[in-house]
Amino acid sequence: MSKRAVAAAALAGALVLGLTACSSGSGSADGKKSDGKLTIGFAQVGAESGWRTANTKSIQDAAKKAGVTLKFSDAQQKQENQIKAIRSFIQQKVDVIAFSPVVESGWDTVLKEAKNAHIPVILTDRAVDSKDESLYVSFLGSDFVEEGKKAGDWLVKEYAAASGDVNIVQLEGTTGSAPANDRKSGFADAIKGDPKFKVVASQTGDFTRAKGKEVMQAFLKSQPKIDVLYAHNDDMALGAIQAIEEAGKKPGTDIKIVSVDGVKDAFTAMSQGKINFDVECNPLLGDQLMELAKKVKAGESVERRIKTEEGTFTPEQATAALPNRQY
Repeated sequence: MSKRAVAAAALAGALVLGLTACSSGSGSADGKKSDGKLTIGFAQVGAESGWRTANTKSIQDAAKKAGVTLKFSDAQQKQENQIKAIRSFIQQKVDVIAFSPVVESGWDTVLKEAKNAHIPVILTDRAVDSKDESLYVSFLGSDFVEEGKKAGDWLVKEYAAASGDVNIVQLEGTTGSAPANDRKSGFADAIKGDPKFKVVASQTGDFTRAKGKEVMQAFLKSQPKIDVLYAHNDDMALGAIQAIEEAGKKPGTDIKIVSVDGVKDAFTAMSQGKINFDVECNPLLGDQLMELAKKVKAGESVERRIKTEEGTFTPEQATAALPNRQY
């Protein structure tokens, strides 16, 4: 074989090897995987409630069903843990980052890092208060203000014929979180037109059953007359029920209870007459999140705000729905 033929054969071999490497799916120009499989980094708040547990399971199950690689992190209700997780996702070059913010503020720096890395961010369940809306592509979740308003509207109707003061104690969610802020403001707006409604005590129960019980015990000692408990979530309401019963009072009768979430344990309590009204907050966001993330990765335009469909429940409605309740 001539030297020219040998050189030509060597060049052809090199071209074949180059094409093989480019089509192997091992990488791309920006360092991300190019095998077509979607990878999502998800930073969860924690496991503070039955609602959150159901939310986590929904996301994990939906990812598996959709063939999505899910990198999951539990922040244990600490913002610094979520920030670390998001930075880890950026280093791993995931396709999409999704998270439920522990609190509303303090996210701009890390979200700018994700933006600079060209990784789109989806907010789920909870919002952030950043003025730069370019830091995330969409928010999937409930309208917490509307949830608080629904709770307040029920109370106004329930006590429409009452002539004396209606003393309310409020178990707030995690301080600084979107659901705590919004459920408080929505409720306040709904009852502010009637001066007989008086919030005599309001304190965070951190969305947990144990803390809800502890704070309710303090309310019962410090407040001589409590007519209504408004809890920002069911786990706190369920903890408060324990405190009320231990104090020798009857929840749902001596102290009326209105709560938010609609978890199965609360439906059981409603069927027993211990909770009077519950506003649903749907945790089963997994399928919607996977669909949204796939659209984002594909470069499709998506809505900035995607709401979940939710209802309200009386004890009778909760009792009927209880056998088929998924969470």
